[in-house]
Amino acid sequence: MRQAETHQAEQVRLAIGWVFVWAFLDKTFGLGHETPAARAWIDGGSPTKGFLANSPQGPFAGIYHELAGQTWADWLFMVGLAGIGIALMLGVGMRIAAATGALLLVLMWTAVLPPANNPFMDDHLVYAAVLVGLALVAAGDTLGLGRRWSGTVLVRRFPILK
Repeated sequence: MRQAETHQAEQVRLAIGWVFVWAFLDKTFGLGHETPAARAWIDGGSPTKGFLANSPQGPFAGIYHELAGQTWADWLFMVGLAGIGIALMLGVGMRIAAATGALLLVLMWTAVLPPANNPFMDDHLVYAAVLVGLALVAAGDTLGLGRRWSGTVLVRRFPILK
């Protein structure tokens, strides 16, 4: 990849990483963007309850309504947001971050079926595809710690962690 394309991929990686990190921070501390302070996770609020109990209306609505507010679902969702976001921001573990990020985004897409503005496609699927592309081009090696991460003994022993 040319240098300009590499920098663009790195910028996209950082932007999508920030989307995940911001969602984690807002839901954890109730920063008032999507999560009011009164419903912050640190104050006993559930990061999954509001959306999953009220928004899903498609073929998977029943499943998501059952998951709403479950402690294990809250923890899994929040650890996922933080882990994916931090990995993307640092440029490490891009394969796992891309795979788990794409999975989380596809699950979020299934919760809003059919999408509001299109019969099939929405931003969740676009972001998922972009994440896969970022992993394929080794985004994280130039403006991140990906190259150093790849050289560690742990990653050389377990290449899936690259």
